[in-house]
Amino acid sequence: MEKGKRPNAPPKKGMGGKKPTDTTDPVKNFERWKKKYDKTKTRVKQEKRQKRKPEWLVEKESIQRLVNKYNEINAQDAVKFSDFPISKNTLRGLMEAQYRQPTEIQRQTIGFALQGKDVLGAAKTGSGKTLAFLIPVLECLYRQQWTAMDGLGALIISPTRELAYQTFEMLRKVGKNHEFSAGLIIGGKDLKNESEKIHRTNIIICTPGRLLHHMDGTAAFHISDLQMLVLDEADRILDMGFADTINAIVENLPKTRQTLLFSATQTKSVKDLARLSLKDPEYVWVHEKAKFSTPATLEQNYVVCELHQKVNLLFSFIRSHLQKKVIVFFASCKEVQYLFRVFCRLRPGVPILALHGKQQQMKRVEVYNDFIKRKNAVLFATDIAARGLDFPAVNWVLQFDCPEDANTYIHRVGRTARYKEGGEALLVLLPSEEQGMLSQLQEKKVPIDRIQVNPDKLTSVQQKLEAFLAQETEQKERAQRCFVSYLRSVYLMKNKDVFDVFRLRLQEYAASLGLAVAPRVRFLSKAQKQRVDPRKISEQVVGPQSDEEEEDEEELQPGPKCTILGADEEDDEDLRDLDLLKVVRKDVFSLEKGDQDDEEMSKKKPEKETKYKEAKKVLKRHFQVNTKVVFTEEGQVVQQWPPLQRTAVPQPEEDHTPGINVEEARERLRREDQEFDKLEYRRKVKEKHREKRLKEKAARRDASKQHNEEPGEAEEVEPYIEVDSGEEFDPSTLPDPDKLHNDSEEDNQSSPPAETRKRSHSDSSSCSDEEEEEAVGSRKRPRRQAASLPLDTGLSLAEDEELVMHLLGNRS
Repeated sequence: MEKGKRPNAPPKKGMGGKKPTDTTDPVKNFERWKKKYDKTKTRVKQEKRQKRKPEWLVEKESIQRLVNKYNEINAQDAVKFSDFPISKNTLRGLMEAQYRQPTEIQRQTIGFALQGKDVLGAAKTGSGKTLAFLIPVLECLYRQQWTAMDGLGALIISPTRELAYQTFEMLRKVGKNHEFSAGLIIGGKDLKNESEKIHRTNIIICTPGRLLHHMDGTAAFHISDLQMLVLDEADRILDMGFADTINAIVENLPKTRQTLLFSATQTKSVKDLARLSLKDPEYVWVHEKAKFSTPATLEQNYVVCELHQKVNLLFSFIRSHLQKKVIVFFASCKEVQYLFRVFCRLRPGVPILALHGKQQQMKRVEVYNDFIKRKNAVLFATDIAARGLDFPAVNWVLQFDCPEDANTYIHRVGRTARYKEGGEALLVLLPSEEQGMLSQLQEKKVPIDRIQVNPDKLTSVQQKLEAFLAQETEQKERAQRCFVSYLRSVYLMKNKDVFDVFRLRLQEYAASLGLAVAPRVRFLSKAQKQRVDPRKISEQVVGPQSDEEEEDEEELQPGPKCTILGADEEDDEDLRDLDLLKVVRKDVFSLEKGDQDDEEMSKKKPEKETKYKEAKKVLKRHFQVNTKVVFTEEGQVVQQWPPLQRTAVPQPEEDHTPGINVEEARERLRREDQEFDKLEYRRKVKEKHREKRLKEKAARRDASKQHNEEPGEAEEVEPYIEVDSGEEFDPSTLPDPDKLHNDSEEDNQSSPPAETRKRSHSDSSSCSDEEEEEAVGSRKRPRRQAASLPLDTGLSLAEDEELVMHLLGNRS
């Protein structure tokens, strides 16, 4: 310590007159630091405000920085998606969708795709190929700042609607932070709505058929600025099923595009790559050197089963896996339709769903989403569900029918054991399919083991199926279509070493479906004739046969005969398939000879009809003439329309000369019109006379009632008099009682003779003499009847006698 200083002396002011900083008070120190920080922050904001750039320029600079890093991409060092030069919007979408680490196919593909190279990507099922091309698509359009005014920028083609729908949903998750417009163009949706929006869509996910439809029919749709083409499941799209459609699409695409092809079993065909205009493509097959072509977590087995035991095996398998999620693959839609309905009736204890190509699009999407949400269910499906679809947590894949080839098998079993998860697969093979199919699987490096099925554990459902078909005719027809469809699918398979339809036991297979008799398939009979040794084939199908049976192949199998469409025709809807089966009667009692005469008579051509009769038949068949019926006061029916004039003239005998005789037709119409006019006039005259007679009768009845009335007793007795409503009664119209005895003489004097009336009437009308006499007689008859009828005064008998005596007294 220095001399003369106190240890706790307060600090003194410096030479500059500033007060020294007080380090002992923390509150004051914080206030001073805060003021200094606020001044610095304000100064920095002012400097940034002066140097701020437009947003578009900042974004352009960030895109340029990303492009400069493309050549520095090292796929081996990329552990996270952020290690790739990807935009912030794409990275944020990946993080929100829970995608953080890329898979092997994504790691090796994204670098080549970002550099603008064509890529052929092949990887095992469930390895993340969809995300491997969605990220380059988003980055390609982001680099070029694509907008809705620029039109179509990226085109993604999928073989099935379900795969396109799944790709579209993943694009919505990953690319939701971008401003691009995306559209799902598949069959089964509103075509008009798609046509109105397709020209403003930047990314289109579609199926080949619907895309070609818009390219041909939508005027506003153009693809001249296309930047990227993606083929998902390229091996399926490039095969013969889509060959013509893909060729037509590729012809209209620009040559400067970038092309990406992805599949679990990729193609190396030079012809396919040439027509797609690929330029030095990078071939990426991450599992090319792998020991197996299927995931290591997949356990694969197969079982050999007779054809007539397959339905029992399927039912027993489902009953023993009630808490599992199972996909069952079939060869045709008709099998799925029939077995789905039958198994729903059998109630195995687990929900059963069906997915096939005959369903409407909304139904297919509904089934797809329903199966994803369920924890335990069984999905009956065709190969439309075998490629690319991501069904989470599938435990078993059961292949009820043998796949077409090893590639189809790999795609089917790929619905389970996805993303390093476990799964099991079971393949059901016939004894004739075992050797050929196993050799194909060994070439594709597919490990599969054989297991045995305990026959005591199988549950037979044949009797129940027979009961269902006996109760419902519709189910029986579905069973027949299922039978024919399966045989047709086997017959059309290319590999005849595996698929031989002539080695199948048709009768036993039909019985396993619930059919009492196996339907006859016409194309099998034709195929048998084309084979070298038809005797051996027929023995394989139905056993040995005699020489007489060889001559008549129609007697090989009893029962109804069924025919199917040609082998080159596609399957149609169920309504059209109702004509698929045609039942033909068998000559059981050998009645063909006895019925030959009847058949010959029925085969004779009917007599040739003229065009006049043919026209009348057409009118009667297609048109129903409206009729107008009027009821008279007495309840009689009078038809006013149509006029029945055709019955007035008898039809002349038809001659067999071709054409129409114009003169004869004109004469017939003239006579018909003349006779019709006469009948109409007669009817009108009769109606007029009838109305007149009724009026005269009513007037005479009223007059007779008033004639018997006495003036002095009018107040006491009032006979009934009919008076029309709305008109006042005129007493002057009543007859004079004093002149009653002169009525007959006055009538004779006042009325002209009958002959005069008859003559005048005949002059003014064209009626016949018989009708005129009848009309005149009808006028005379009421007067004579009125004179002879007793008067009805409405009084009692005693009062009538008193009235008569009173009148006689007055006359005397």
